[in-house]
Amino acid sequence: MREERNDEKAPARGERRRRVQSAVTGMAVLKGLARMGGRATLTALAAHIDESPAKVHRYLVSLVEEGLVAQDAGGQQYQLGVEALHIGLAAMRQADPIRLAEASLIRVRERHEVTCFIAVMGNKGPTIVRFEEPGLPVTVNVRVGSVMPLLWSATGRVFLGLLDEREVLALARAELAAAAPDLRAMLAADDPIGQLRRDVRTAGCAAVRDVNLKGISAVSAPVFDYTGRLSAVLTALGATGGFDPDIDGPIGRVVREEAAAVSAQLGYVAT
Repeated sequence: MREERNDEKAPARGERRRRVQSAVTGMAVLKGLARMGGRATLTALAAHIDESPAKVHRYLVSLVEEGLVAQDAGGQQYQLGVEALHIGLAAMRQADPIRLAEASLIRVRERHEVTCFIAVMGNKGPTIVRFEEPGLPVTVNVRVGSVMPLLWSATGRVFLGLLDEREVLALARAELAAAAPDLRAMLAADDPIGQLRRDVRTAGCAAVRDVNLKGISAVSAPVFDYTGRLSAVLTALGATGGFDPDIDGPIGRVVREEAAAVSAQLGYVAT
């Protein structure tokens, strides 16, 4: 009797495995279509996911029936369907850069024992919305709710360089007009705001040493949403003597990697 029960279970397990494998292949077809921009021919899609066109076609038929994929009027291309759109919209509504960045901030803090935070652009300037400190924190006068300067902080420079908004430029000009001579001397004499913007766009991030706060260095990297718009900035900072703000240094690399990971979770696809 025991052998008969085992024989009965074996086909059931095999069937479950086949169903799981079918689901995996179906998802590969759907994700492949999304990664190709949401529209592709059968041949191109099959080549992209390294499957035979005949096999991919079988799955596309099922996906079309479920509304996840649609076929154009000419029948030459497949595109993401209405149900896929609904799934994407639901995911977008949950895509909160502050919530998604929490794990990244903790990893940066624990990996390098540095203070780190994420900031968004507020009506008064870049505003810290989440703050993480190591076991032995560096004494700085910034906390959740603090507004960072656009010209003198790494955080602000990323916003200044990557946001093309009149309000941001107006805030930067007001900062420059009110700056003390020693601060103004740190910037390019000719077109200081424009040069900062160009530097950030070239590097893709920003770093400062003893600029905003004496004895404090920082490195910042951008977080982009699914449209490619800057939505937040991730920053790590520490005492200048023991903190390397080089964007290609160990801390700079991990800040950029974590910011890119959050961007990917928000749906951003780097070009």
